[in-house]
Amino acid sequence: MLMFADNKVGVLRPSECDPESLQNLHKDGGRRTWGGMEILGSVLTALSVVFIVLTFPQTIWKCAKIIREYERAVIFRLGRLVKGRVKGPGLFWFIPWLDEIQTVDLRTVCLNIEPQQVMTLDAVPLRIDAVVFYRVVEPALWVMRVQNGPYLTQLLAQTTLRATVGSHSLSELLANRSSMAKKMEGVMDAVTKPWGVKVQRVELRGMALPRDLLRCMALEAEAHRHARAKLISAQGELSASWALKEAASSLSPIAFQLRYLQSLSSVDSSASVIVTALPTELLNGLLPQIA
Repeated sequence: MLMFADNKVGVLRPSECDPESLQNLHKDGGRRTWGGMEILGSVLTALSVVFIVLTFPQTIWKCAKIIREYERAVIFRLGRLVKGRVKGPGLFWFIPWLDEIQTVDLRTVCLNIEPQQVMTLDAVPLRIDAVVFYRVVEPALWVMRVQNGPYLTQLLAQTTLRATVGSHSLSELLANRSSMAKKMEGVMDAVTKPWGVKVQRVELRGMALPRDLLRCMALEAEAHRHARAKLISAQGELSASWALKEAASSLSPIAFQLRYLQSLSSVDSSASVIVTALPTELLNGLLPQIA
């Protein structure tokens, strides 16, 4: 599994991301054996507690800290993670001269990915940007495993966006934007899980295409619309001709003659147009000769 930190790429060792290692980190901050420095640290802690009790209440107020509901406090005592869960929310006690407190915000963070110049699988240059929503779920891992976490997550989002878009063609991106976002979310969530981060959502916002390509796509769409319009018109004319044929075949000779006379009456006659009626018998005699 890749890990990005300080613009460098490294590899997470299996012992750093297995469940047993995470459990040990929460229990004892990663300590395995007791040595002379651990014993000295325990003695200093005990003496500090005795000093705080003897000087109560002068020093007790400096040993209290309040953490908000959406925050958690990760405590390092003499450089080592304090046993147990992270502190908060509410009031908790600590030793000022031995403890170092790092506060972690658990609220959802919106990460805006700047437009990236990407070459798709079918060699189309594309500028695309996205938005990533994530939150910290394990404050101890976020502090212990990641240096400059927001920058690291942004760098990971940029590289994941380029890799995801570059492995698909332009037509796939236009047709399956939601599936591309889901794929990017899964990749980021798998990488950031050992960091104590949960990627909640990824959205592809905008895709900027070159002007020449946009013009070609517009011409192609217009040609498709013209072809479809002609096809619909031809289908309409064919349907009308079949309907006229069916209507004409169902008319009797008398009804056909009445329809002929009605059509003559609907024609406007003027000085240049003369409309006259001919007997149908004469027309029937002329039609075979013409044919």
